[in-house]
Amino acid sequence: MLQPKKSKYRKQFRGRMKGLSLRATKLNFGDYGLKSQGRGWLTDQQIEAARVAISHYIKRAGRIWIRVFPDKPVSGKTAGAKMGGGKGDITHYVVVVKPGRILFELGGISQPIAQEAMRLAAAKLPFKTKFISRES
Repeated sequence: MLQPKKSKYRKQFRGRMKGLSLRATKLNFGDYGLKSQGRGWLTDQQIEAARVAISHYIKRAGRIWIRVFPDKPVSGKTAGAKMGGGKGDITHYVVVVKPGRILFELGGISQPIAQEAMRLAAAKLPFKTKFISRES
């Protein structure tokens, strides 16, 4: 699964997700994209599930760009652990997604195929998304 090789600090605060995305709001690589309309945490497993859904549908035609990377560690304590004792161990990594962020891009395929591939990928994600293209 996706996770950073090294990080400056091992654990992070949860933070807030207010406002709109300031980066990755326009198509830079492909002709079609999947843009977030909701906000939340996207886990490494959800990114991988969406990637597999896209690549399975387009059958190795075209090119896929993943525009997000899970670099925020999420810690959790084991079930049944008593209160106190500090922050738990890192369980997985997430990326904070705000509205307007481009998650995936596709290039080198026709629009109907790209639209269906993105629809299948959107079903794997925990928030609302929108299909975008260079023409629109």
